Amino acid sequence: MPKKLTRRPPPDRSQSLRRAFQVGFLGLNVWIGAQFYLFVRHYESGGTTVAFSRPPGVEGWLPIASLMNLKALAFTGEFPRIHPAGTLLLIAFLATSWIFRKSFCSWLCPVGTISEYLAGLGRAIFRRNFRPPRWLDIGLRGVKYLLLTFFVWIIGAMPVIAIRQFLGGPYGVIDDVRMLNFFRQMELSGGIVMVLLIFGSIFVQNFWCRYFCPYGALMGLVSLASPLRIRRSSDLCIDCAKCSKACPSSLAVDKLITIQSAECTGCLECIASCPSQGALILSAPRGKSVPYWAVALGIGALLFGAYAYGLASGHWKTDLPDSLYFRLIPHADEFAH
Repeated sequence: MPKKLTRRPPPDRSQSLRRAFQVGFLGLNVWIGAQFYLFVRHYESGGTTVAFSRPPGVEGWLPIASLMNLKALAFTGEFPRIHPAGTLLLIAFLATSWIFRKSFCSWLCPVGTISEYLAGLGRAIFRRNFRPPRWLDIGLRGVKYLLLTFFVWIIGAMPVIAIRQFLGGPYGVIDDVRMLNFFRQMELSGGIVMVLLIFGSIFVQNFWCRYFCPYGALMGLVSLASPLRIRRSSDLCIDCAKCSKACPSSLAVDKLITIQSAECTGCLECIASCPSQGALILSAPRGKSVPYWAVALGIGALLFGAYAYGLASGHWKTDLPDSLYFRLIPHADEFAH
């Protein structure tokens, strides 16, 4: 039998703040995408359209290049000339996941935001999301770690000089343009995969993030070293299991004292759903409760700090001559890696 509820917590505003972060970051990425498209069109048209500068933030969509640059930076101490903003953004995203759990996925990632709203659409249509059988769910979760292992193995085997040559060559300089072309010129097979991922996200919450995203797998592994944990007080818990039902990662929050899983995204939905004050907290070392606004403030500070450092140090923009872009961008799909 559930325990008697003695004290109801004040209204929780963590999810309103988190969704504001999600929508704001999604809007920022839409703006970056539009500016980047206009930048590419200028060079594709031979300069007949209005010129737009290349937005450095687009490099946040180049995780493989950023991982390569991060390895080169770690081994040489020299900041990359090509895609430096992507390197700084990756460092900021890793820092958010290290300090605030896997918060990049639940507070910032545009793909995670879209996936979350698709799951909401599924609940509106079917009044629920579906969960695969536990054996299948656990098996599928391993796919993203296998993909991450593959990419880490490839990058780990590349000497630093090979990384510099690759990213400084025609393919590496305009790999952002090739990424854009993938979506602009999507083939049937790519379109089918996109449709399957969309429908999968409607039926299964965080379908892509949960099973196939190697970037999320990296953030999850880093989050294991986080000093913060979701902690449950068994004395205050009333055994209603609302926290487990709210958890987008299907973690058994109501059965554990602390959540240490790499699947915890730091979304705080479990705390927001808890009807018993103090039964669930985001706990720092020595049991001190961390308020949701501190999480938001910390994430914002890390992102702004990376941006400010990049501008101040001159490591934000990829500075290449127009002549190179005029030569490479119209022929982006002709370059083999």
